[in-house]
Amino acid sequence: MDAASSIISISPPLQLKPNSTKSKPNSVSSSHRFLPSKTYKTVTLRSFHRRNTASPPRYSANKIAVERSVSLLDKLLTQRPLFDQSTRFSCFRHGRRKQFPICKSMPTAFSDKSIFHLSKHGVDNVFGKRVQVPCAAVGPDEPHAATTAWPDGVLEQQASDDFSIDTWRELQEFLGSKLPSHPKLYRGQLENGLRYLILPNKVPQNRFEAHMEVHAGSIDEEDDEQGIAHMIEHVAFLGSKKREKLLRTGARSNAYTDFHHTVFHIHSPTSMQDTDEDLLPSVLDALNEIAFYPKFLTSRVEKERRAILSELQMMNTIEYRVDCQLLQHLHSENKLSKRFPIGLEEQIKKWDAEKIRKFHERWYFPANATLYIVGDINNIAKTVHHIESVFGTKHVENEVPVAPKTSAFGAMANFLVPKFTGGISADSSHDRSSISVDQSKLPKRERHAIRPPVEHNWSLPGRHEDLKSPQIFQHELLQNFSINMFCKIPVNKVQTYGDLRNVLMKRIFLSALHFRINSRYKSSSPPFTSIELDHSDSGREGCTVTTLTVTAEPKSWQGAIKVAAQEVRRLKEFGVTKGELARYLDALLKDSEQLAAMSDNISSVDNLDFVMESDALGHMVMDHKQSHESLIGVAGTITLEEVNLIGAQVLEYISDYGQVSAPVPAAIVACVPKKVHVDGVGEIDFKITPSEITNAIEEGLREPIEPEAEFEVPKDLITLKQLDELKLQLEPSFVSSDSSALRVHDIETGITQCRLSNGITINYKISKTETCGGVMRLIVGGGRAAETPETKGAVVVGVRTLSEGGRVGNFTREQVELFCVNHLINCSLESTEEFLCMEFRFTNRDNGMRAAFQLLHMVLEHSVWLEDAFDRARQLYLSYYRSIPKSLERSTAHKLMNAMLNKDERFVEPTPLSLQNLTLQTVKDAVMNQFVSDNMEVSVVGDFSEEEIESCVMDYLGTVRATKGAERALSYTPIVFRPSPNDLHFQQVFLKDTDERACAYIAGPAPNRWGYTVDGTYLLESINNVAQSENGQLVNAENINVSPQKRHQNHPLFFAIAVGLLAEIINSRLFTEVRDSQGLTYDVSFELNLFDRLHLGWYVISVTSTPGKVHRAVDACKSVLRGLHGKKIAEHELDRAKRTLLMKHEAESKSNAYWLGLIAHLQAASVHKKDISCIKDMTTLYQAATIEDVYMAYKQLKIDDQSLYCCIGVAGAQAGDEVSDSLQEEEYGGGVHGVIPVGRGSHTMTMPTT
Repeated sequence: MDAASSIISISPPLQLKPNSTKSKPNSVSSSHRFLPSKTYKTVTLRSFHRRNTASPPRYSANKIAVERSVSLLDKLLTQRPLFDQSTRFSCFRHGRRKQFPICKSMPTAFSDKSIFHLSKHGVDNVFGKRVQVPCAAVGPDEPHAATTAWPDGVLEQQASDDFSIDTWRELQEFLGSKLPSHPKLYRGQLENGLRYLILPNKVPQNRFEAHMEVHAGSIDEEDDEQGIAHMIEHVAFLGSKKREKLLRTGARSNAYTDFHHTVFHIHSPTSMQDTDEDLLPSVLDALNEIAFYPKFLTSRVEKERRAILSELQMMNTIEYRVDCQLLQHLHSENKLSKRFPIGLEEQIKKWDAEKIRKFHERWYFPANATLYIVGDINNIAKTVHHIESVFGTKHVENEVPVAPKTSAFGAMANFLVPKFTGGISADSSHDRSSISVDQSKLPKRERHAIRPPVEHNWSLPGRHEDLKSPQIFQHELLQNFSINMFCKIPVNKVQTYGDLRNVLMKRIFLSALHFRINSRYKSSSPPFTSIELDHSDSGREGCTVTTLTVTAEPKSWQGAIKVAAQEVRRLKEFGVTKGELARYLDALLKDSEQLAAMSDNISSVDNLDFVMESDALGHMVMDHKQSHESLIGVAGTITLEEVNLIGAQVLEYISDYGQVSAPVPAAIVACVPKKVHVDGVGEIDFKITPSEITNAIEEGLREPIEPEAEFEVPKDLITLKQLDELKLQLEPSFVSSDSSALRVHDIETGITQCRLSNGITINYKISKTETCGGVMRLIVGGGRAAETPETKGAVVVGVRTLSEGGRVGNFTREQVELFCVNHLINCSLESTEEFLCMEFRFTNRDNGMRAAFQLLHMVLEHSVWLEDAFDRARQLYLSYYRSIPKSLERSTAHKLMNAMLNKDERFVEPTPLSLQNLTLQTVKDAVMNQFVSDNMEVSVVGDFSEEEIESCVMDYLGTVRATKGAERALSYTPIVFRPSPNDLHFQQVFLKDTDERACAYIAGPAPNRWGYTVDGTYLLESINNVAQSENGQLVNAENINVSPQKRHQNHPLFFAIAVGLLAEIINSRLFTEVRDSQGLTYDVSFELNLFDRLHLGWYVISVTSTPGKVHRAVDACKSVLRGLHGKKIAEHELDRAKRTLLMKHEAESKSNAYWLGLIAHLQAASVHKKDISCIKDMTTLYQAATIEDVYMAYKQLKIDDQSLYCCIGVAGAQAGDEVSDSLQEEEYGGGVHGVIPVGRGSHTMTMPTT
């Protein structure tokens, strides 16, 4: 969450998935909050809970992880602000390009941010016939379920003998016709070859994105140039004076380098705030300077050389090394396996400015670039005029097109040529024929006809002699076993309805796998941690890759492989059932319909990423309404037989592994630990051979298989009869609270507050910005703070247990999950230090909101606690704890947190001893004691009517039985910082590793969000006699003894506003001094962790460096932190901080999720300072803030030697065993090792430059 929203809202929960090894088991407040990862690395007030919807991460200081992008259908069904980026049918959420394995496309009930898709939807086929997916309505006393069968004869009719030749021809003609192109997308090309694309987009208003994509990257580097494209990115971007001037306008900018391109991008207001001056020409001028006219000054080259060397060490995590291994084996036949964008250290140290300039002259010129402009642009002609004015100067080129090489598919490789007007491969020789210039004196400039310019060995059938043995990557920092089986084929451009139809059928087929595995094995103790199947196109690699990824504990690796092979073969041999076809087709179409309805609210950066990737892959770019209409058109033509035929072809490389007719896997790569923990024995060597892996695959394929059984899906979780009985018994009603009114409605914000007779408080806001979409959050006070010394870890394990079980009432987990699928419900259950939160995202179509309320009611009244779910939850936390010593960042942060908070386990991971002492009853009591009605607040934002929302509230929340217990739930053992002085203010962690790295954290006490300190003092009382807000407005100056200029200091939100501005200023200074001036780090940030209910907070500076520089980097960070009195804050620094936070607030104010955060705690007794004025006055408070206010906030941070804590972590071959030793005292004999996330390609792309 961005700083603006997090000021007054509960921090949105960190999102995880049960059974996932790629994140910690829950959003537990812990040392994890300090980690300088791509997930947490933006200036926030609760950084460990930052929601990615806050702002595009491409503008933050965190790495953009670029993996294989998903197919066109994924793009068609995404970019919705409503859904989290972990949605499997997603692509490029908020600028972050991420791969999403298919197996997770379907939901897991009550998971930590798992994604639930969709419901029932009618489908029009191309011939105008409506295909209905019915729901069976049975008696009120009988099991109520939706049928899993299609209407009689619908599927069969399509393949019947009555299917005439004319109809067949009509169908073929339709499938062969071109998809419609985006009606608003304007393409053009200048005479010098620069291509440009313009797309008007109104969100956010008065802002636009301008991205210059130069088609040059690491793949274009020679053997002695490895990393030089990334070096040019740094020098060109940070050396631009024109870019620097734009920062004063409220613009944000960044850059990144990948295999096949370098992108410079600027996010800017459309005009100057004071003068209405059009900023587009200035933005284009800056991009022109950056991309084509950089100054390669020796001073800037040296400065960026230091920064890149620091970035290289920071990126060199075990995750990065695993990604490199996967790519090296997948693409062993081409340069993708040995041209990682970050480059080689020994070469980066050698290049001079002239060497760098020559590479730039060869590749960076207009004909080898594409300009993308997306945003609030009304006048296309005027925009084109600006482009021509800035870039249209005729460049005399000595261009040498590089001819495409032949491949196994010959001309089929041309699918990689992006479809621009006069595209990359267009011959522009006629533009230069009349120019009489001595070409021999001009620098040679090159373009590739195919991007990326590499040859692939495709996974073809009948090439059994090319079958490779599995490759094994073994490392001491790996804790878990994982294996990836890859299949590589050419990208199939989606240009026609037939192409789209094939993609849709594949998605339906592959969507079934995760749910099948989940339903078949979830209730037992499966040998695997996760099984994922991904089939997606990759523009960055120039191919389509299918990946089966299996993760498991090392002791269970063979069983995990066997299960994966068996389930893949079952799906391939028997296909999906009629019920699965109906369910997943329906889900995809409803998701598409929802996205089409929200098309006017999709951000410019999301639309831009979609257009860029689609063009790179050669897919037709459609708007979201066209996409939905096209899907409707092809959906009515598919048959069960075709779906299973098309889908089976995707799986043959696994299901028929070893057979002559099977496609040959491109690579099989296992990533395994060197040592494993054995109960009662300790650490032993982990041994594994390629032949053992092959045998496990073959044994799994020989396991007996049976067809999948159909599931009955509940239509409702509560029948009307049951609901009427509850209402008759409990007589729910709205009651007044402090005023006589039953409802308090604020006209300005549109927020309504009310209270039910059972004590549950309700806040809701009707919002039309996300058509038919809605979000709901239940918040109960308590959280991990309520854990006692006897119940350490009980709350967090209890929440995970409830998530793992997933059952309510008499319904099985599978039925609950399919209920969520059918009603477009996304549900998550989270725990933080202060609260338990249950969040729902839903569509209001087909009673989706009522379904979400039904599920919430059932969780509160009829949740089921299972012993096996408790065992799995406890094992996950055991695994996570035992993996801490293998992570430099986590072990360093863990040690610092224990020192600063005196080993208070409520703020770190529960230890094995604490976990061993827990029982199912203990964790159940810990959670359910907080779920009492007088401790509940429910907030809802969405596109619904007053009658709809209040009907749902009354029916499903009003019928929750009244329970008391808020006082007990909110009580907690006092939290204290470690008394000073002590010998733990400075500590070090050493981690043995083959490569050197270093990081550090600097932290100290701060007040909470509202200005309360750990000793209970309210700081604002020292400013004035604090005046409370009345009727949601600022108190008039006449009523208090304070000047009008300072009355904002009496506002309850004053401290949060001031300290948020302070964080922005400190971050800017850290970058300028520690990174840019001294070159001691690549990545440094200042973050604030401020609580709402607990009377404390803290700040933390995170810095990465090299072992030789990390101590100096820490000293420099301390100097900046303590130097605000010596170097006074300037007015322009404050103005820039205000613009940044106000822009974020303005941009996010159209998001339901953002408003959900704003209205949280409005009626929470435990957050009594928050009222409606905190929302209404936010902009006014930012505008009124002064430098004096910022210094008042600065004064409250404890930065003296006796309050400040620091921990430095160093990894290298010479490091000792201190990390492991520090955890030994908390260990016990049992348990398992933890999990390190692995996944191909997620860490190889360079980080944003700023």
